[in-house]
Amino acid sequence: MSYAEAITQLNRMVPELYTGTGQPRRKFSLEEIRVLLAELGDPHRRFPAVLIAGTNGKGSTASSLASILTSSGLLAGLYTSPHLARVNERIRLNRVEIPDERFAALYFRVHDAAQQLVLTDRLAQLPSFFEMLTAQALLYFAEEHVDLAVLEVGMGGRLDATNIVDPLISVITDISLDHTEWLGSTIAAIAREKAGILRPQGTLITLPQHPEANQVIGEVAMELGVRGISATHYMPPMATPTSGPYSVEALGAPILVDSPLSGAHQHRNLALAIAAAVELANTHQFPITPAAIAEGLRLTRWPGRMERISRNGFDWILDVAHNPAGAWALRAGLSNAGIPDRPRTLIFSCLRDKPIAEMAQILFPIFDRVILVPLHAARAATMDELAAAATATGSSFVVAETVSQALALASTQQHSGQLHSGLIVISGSVYLVGEARTLLLENGPTSAKTQTAEHPSGRPQP
Repeated sequence: MSYAEAITQLNRMVPELYTGTGQPRRKFSLEEIRVLLAELGDPHRRFPAVLIAGTNGKGSTASSLASILTSSGLLAGLYTSPHLARVNERIRLNRVEIPDERFAALYFRVHDAAQQLVLTDRLAQLPSFFEMLTAQALLYFAEEHVDLAVLEVGMGGRLDATNIVDPLISVITDISLDHTEWLGSTIAAIAREKAGILRPQGTLITLPQHPEANQVIGEVAMELGVRGISATHYMPPMATPTSGPYSVEALGAPILVDSPLSGAHQHRNLALAIAAAVELANTHQFPITPAAIAEGLRLTRWPGRMERISRNGFDWILDVAHNPAGAWALRAGLSNAGIPDRPRTLIFSCLRDKPIAEMAQILFPIFDRVILVPLHAARAATMDELAAAATATGSSFVVAETVSQALALASTQQHSGQLHSGLIVISGSVYLVGEARTLLLENGPTSAKTQTAEHPSGRPQP
């Protein structure tokens, strides 16, 4: 069976959060992934792993740590979610995406095993989209005999499919309110779900954060006898600028932290990755050196996070900020990025289950113009919902019919009657950033040939 058929079948599966009717999906449970992996020979037991949970920053931390492992000469698996353009992005080996043919072969092996389990009443239903991909990734890493796999938790922690592994180290990044329908409506409740990746007498790496999160994580760690390691030692000195390289000491030597991941918020994620690498070297004897840490950080690739692309005289910044904490980080990053004072345009969309009004209040006022665009996703916010959020901020906005048209409008907009080279930011959703990034890299923005409708509640564009 072909790769194209594998993708088609995969996309028909139950999504992570909603069924095809828009209703919340079945109750989360580790039992289904446990049964499926047992049928496949328990691949998750055949390699060591690091598990990384959190609300924001876990993907940046995971990709940085995996890159350090690769620079150390290790065979490193990396499993992340979601993807920007291609689903293969989620499963990597030494910075390289899983090949199409291997992806297809693994998909059909996992699918056939799951189907047999359903036919013999050992599974009540076929796995979800995320469970299938998790099983594929674990099988791939086992068969490639990875030295270590770095696994980013999809959502929560306690009942996430990735939590089926028994990690050498558990890492918890910053926690904020997100996915409240499934994880709880308070920081404390969400933190307790994230702390579900801890193991008795295990190791936790984290940083001080929200007091409620600190308290819950500390309580769970004490109950389990977990050894806690703070990554504060690997944060930059207080006088360090918000952008640019800086030095810290790791494994007894100074290292230059020169990562392509920009923004002061990334300092925390990089510190967590360094702390995890040091712990792997000191306690688990992985051959990681200061030079490998520095090189791994420098060679990390994690697109769509304050990523800057130049096209047609414009600077485009792509950032997948998809919750209020991410929106604040983006706003701070724009303020501290050394960008000249010039007109700014925001292309924005997001999912319905996000706090749209709050994200709009954080981001929209700092832009001269906002372009709203619909998403083709089951959980996408409607244009009326987006427009209402924009109207409440008093921001000037227009509506584009497609992402392609939004790019064209942004790149040909007029300011005081003159075409200008400005800054264009694309944010609010991974779906939006992924599609926009593909279009920018493949073709660049084209001229806006279709007239854009002004939403009935929108203010006139000056």
